[in-house]
Amino acid sequence: MFVVFEGIDGSGKTTISNRVVRRLAERGIETCHLRQDGKFASSVTEAVRTLARDSRNLALVPEAELLLYAAREVQLTEEVLRPALAAGKLVVADRYLYTAEVLGRFGRGLEAEWVSSLLKLAGRGLVPDLVVLVDVEPAVARARRKASKLSEPTKKPPSRKGLAGAGLAQRLRAGYLQLAAAEPERFVVVDNDADLETIVERVQQLIESSLSRGVWRALVDFRAQVADDRAGDTLAATGKGALADALERFLAKIDARAALEPGVAAFLLTGFHGERVDAWRAQLADKAPRVVLHALSGLVDAQSFQLRRRLAGAHPGEVASSLSGIGNDVAPARQLRQELREPAGAEVAASLKALDDDESFALRAALYERHPEAVVASLELLDDPRAWQLRERFLSVRGQRVGEDLELASVVMRSIRGLADPRAWQLRDRCREVAPVAVLRSLSNLDDARSWQLREETLGRAPRPVLESLGQLRNARAWALRNAAALDCKEAVDGLVGADEPEAWALRERCADLWPSTVVKSLGVLHRASRGRALLERELSLYGHQLGVLRNASALALDLLASAAPFEE
Repeated sequence: MFVVFEGIDGSGKTTISNRVVRRLAERGIETCHLRQDGKFASSVTEAVRTLARDSRNLALVPEAELLLYAAREVQLTEEVLRPALAAGKLVVADRYLYTAEVLGRFGRGLEAEWVSSLLKLAGRGLVPDLVVLVDVEPAVARARRKASKLSEPTKKPPSRKGLAGAGLAQRLRAGYLQLAAAEPERFVVVDNDADLETIVERVQQLIESSLSRGVWRALVDFRAQVADDRAGDTLAATGKGALADALERFLAKIDARAALEPGVAAFLLTGFHGERVDAWRAQLADKAPRVVLHALSGLVDAQSFQLRRRLAGAHPGEVASSLSGIGNDVAPARQLRQELREPAGAEVAASLKALDDDESFALRAALYERHPEAVVASLELLDDPRAWQLRERFLSVRGQRVGEDLELASVVMRSIRGLADPRAWQLRDRCREVAPVAVLRSLSNLDDARSWQLREETLGRAPRPVLESLGQLRNARAWALRNAAALDCKEAVDGLVGADEPEAWALRERCADLWPSTVVKSLGVLHRASRGRALLERELSLYGHQLGVLRNASALALDLLASAAPFEE
């Protein structure tokens, strides 16, 4: 029997599939997992995956990307899957050719007939007996990915998928659900927004039942059980009014999430503060301290500093990182930086991002010998002689490798973010081949001819960093880029918080049903006026069940949008 787990990144399919396999093994069922603990059973497949996800490969066209996705599955199938099936084993795969189909057709917009015919040839008649589609709202998936990375930091580079923006996850999810609807005899949709152990147990029972009774009978029973569970499982409105109701519903979701996934709950509170939020954060601090500290980034209220003090001994680096964006004119931040210089020098240096006061430069000078990369990266947006002196000192030692080393190039690009100085452009030219995404991100708010040329050349291949680089730009070329990408990328609406221009309203109305969470966030103070209030109430009436909408509406309700971090759809 061949079982496949599919779903968007962060859906939980890898976690669930591995736990299910372990349970089946404990029950004496011989199982072969093609991606045990997240690593493919074929080193060739793993290498092809690395090539396809490398964000440096901006020139990789969608057709070639699809062929790489197909190639990795063909290699895994011939090397491991078919021999395991021939040996009579239950084979479990974390992704199969459905991943390539959904990415090609729904993610990249390739012709459906071409994609399907190619993948049919690649599969050579082998189709799964059962496909478990692990489904989750993209906002939840993103929170899980972020919480996981914060809790267990890795140096894994970002993938090419991330360059497409948050809209890609929406399209992929819709594509998976369409495939599931077309093949109900093979697909089962599992909602991974509940207790993990319950989900694992049910999927295990589904597979065991499929082995003994056949897939179709097992699916009928499974769907009946899910339907019973969902009956009456809705979150009632409070009748308090649009914003107040959204806040109550959001906090109720945090309440439910905290018990199941404390790290995810902590991440969802990023940028939030106030009596009710502080109580949750204090409870979550022992269970997910790194995520809680990330959620404090930029906050200057007394409770946030008390929590930093509480966690500084065990997590000095994360405490220092949470000071990013807080100036040295805030006394508790200045004091913490001085205290954390020794145990967390690199993070202290990074927290000085864009600060140009004398004390910040004194700290940079003191930390440079031990942490030159962090010091230089903190110079973004700074175009004064002191900043250039530090950059030139750094480049005098490492400049030869800037165009060859991705990590070094990324540091230099962060250092010149937002600078149009000719020296900055010389560095961009040297780094463009090895770190193209970092170069794009360095264009933040730049309005010169070369920046526009680079944005327009790469919009189709990397829309997310291009759109993010627009920042607060409001000229005709900025509006043209936003409109060109609006149907695929919610980032087209980012940066418009409180914008009252006709172009901003036109974009909101155009994207109201595509990116409701981002449209709500973009209102800012405009939600208090009649036009903004009407749009907000519309979004809440239609999409008030979505986590991202509730979160951003809650930020409006608490007047926190200046500090609450942007949230993906």
